[in-house]
Amino acid sequence: MSEARKGPDETDESQYDSGIESLRSLRSLRSLPEPTPAPAAGPSDGGGPQPWTHPPGTAKEPEEKEDTDGERADSTYGSSSLTEPLSLLGDPKTEDPAPDSRLPAAGALSPQQLEALTYISEDGDTLIHLAVIHEAPAVLLYCLALLPQEVLDIQNNLYQTALHLAVHLDQPGAVRALVLKGASRVLQDRHGDTALHVACRRQHLACARCLLEGQPELGRGPPHSLDLQLQNWQGLACLHIATLQRNWPLMELLLQNGADINAQEGTSGKTALHLAVETHERGLVQFLLQAGARVDARMLNGCTPLHLAAGRGLRSISSTLCEAGADSLLRNVEDETPQDLAEDPFALLPFDDLKISGKPLLCTD
Repeated sequence: MSEARKGPDETDESQYDSGIESLRSLRSLRSLPEPTPAPAAGPSDGGGPQPWTHPPGTAKEPEEKEDTDGERADSTYGSSSLTEPLSLLGDPKTEDPAPDSRLPAAGALSPQQLEALTYISEDGDTLIHLAVIHEAPAVLLYCLALLPQEVLDIQNNLYQTALHLAVHLDQPGAVRALVLKGASRVLQDRHGDTALHVACRRQHLACARCLLEGQPELGRGPPHSLDLQLQNWQGLACLHIATLQRNWPLMELLLQNGADINAQEGTSGKTALHLAVETHERGLVQFLLQAGARVDARMLNGCTPLHLAAGRGLRSISSTLCEAGADSLLRNVEDETPQDLAEDPFALLPFDDLKISGKPLLCTD
């Protein structure tokens, strides 16, 4: 039952590998315009600086980023991987790019420039992937202003789009710019995760808000292209992941944007309420019940949240479920009721006025 919470083992092959050592040489490239800081659409919940706030004319040098889940976003090859295609662009005819800039006319790019902009590394990373990995907003915005929408959705060897990487690295500004230019929010990586799944797993609230509330500019994609019920290869929708992470703000954000609170995960049919019970956190259970979760929702084996709570000896959570109207006599496929599984059956009785010899029977935790 707890398998649904376990992610796949990560190996050294699951690296967010850019193929570049640094961006120092970008400073000497005169073919790119000086970056223009773009106005932020709102405060970041992450509390950190936005990727558009670097001083003009500088690029943030990459640092190796080691994650607790074993995955990395680092640089391991020569810097020419990024600078060589950029050097072919020549002198741009456009002004400093901004996230809301319109695309130039199709004839504005020479074949040589188009080839440079559509460069793909040996790891499958495009120039947009590399700009995100190295937090180079000037390069990213310049590419977004020139490249057709299809290039934004190219997936690298790990099936990640630039949007996946922007969320993974907690760059809400980059996420906002990519969504504005029509980047797909439903493409799945090798784990079946969309960018929103990644935001929920890594608990990047600001990025999740950009994905849910951002809209592409006119003609750059459907206005509502998110499927909040879409499951990854573990059978988990975004709400299930946020519940397992015990992240109430993320759960509330998902529910406000239309997530189905009673959706079942794909392996055993658990709802978010079942998963909340498995976290042993009573407040999380109360939050979902107040949000309208079905108290007697059944798994594929017929178990309700009360079955799980009673079988684990979680008296306070069992009491909360009973107070919300849970039926302690429902039977699962093994013909067991929550009362059969409870250590103290009296705690699940649907009445609280038991008396023996005229004296009330008191049940305590």
